[in-house]
Amino acid sequence: MNFAVLVFPGSNCDIDCYKAVEETIQQPVEYVWHTETDLSKYDCIIVPGGFSYGDYLRTGAIARFAPVMTALVQAAEKGTYIIGICNGFQILLESGLLPGAMLRNNSLKFRCHAAMLQVDNNENPFTKEYNKGELVNIPIAHGEGNYYCDDATLAELQANNQIVFRYEAGNNPNGSVDDIAGICNKAGNVLGMMPHPERAVKELLGSADGKRMFTSILSTWREQHGAAVNG
Repeated sequence: MNFAVLVFPGSNCDIDCYKAVEETIQQPVEYVWHTETDLSKYDCIIVPGGFSYGDYLRTGAIARFAPVMTALVQAAEKGTYIIGICNGFQILLESGLLPGAMLRNNSLKFRCHAAMLQVDNNENPFTKEYNKGELVNIPIAHGEGNYYCDDATLAELQANNQIVFRYEAGNNPNGSVDDIAGICNKAGNVLGMMPHPERAVKELLGSADGKRMFTSILSTWREQHGAAVNG
């Protein structure tokens, strides 16, 4: 299974994502620069966190126009797995691959700490190895993670089971609507989330709860391609 980690000027979680794939599921992974125009060789594309283009204008607003984004939209339409983490989630929102927008945290402060998430959708390629309703420890690090959408969009997300992660009840760190921490598209192949699963793949890091996101992606891909799941 071939993985790509996109790299924009200002990305700073690309190495973490690369290492998570390399060390957690031992699959081929490459850095792909923002000027690339062909992503057809990749089975999963990770849009990492950071401060793409310095977060000028607003988070993800400039990255959305990078040449690689045309290829990313095409990949999404073909069913390629795509996961946007933190700034990557913001870029997916700006590009229209996911609905909604990001606002400043309601505290107006950058929040960087462990966060408990509830798995609301475990019928997703990225979450199939979790239990529905399970609480997992995956850290956050963002200043604009306050997810917002209008009432009609929220009702649609709820009806289509597109809300994948919510912050634990009573522990919403940013004010996001309906405690949303991560959503997917209707097809389920595009996921955006503010917390960082790549920072939670080893107990040494404080939690290994993010590891199952990567093993879930691999096992789903192998099932679809008739390959045996090892280990």
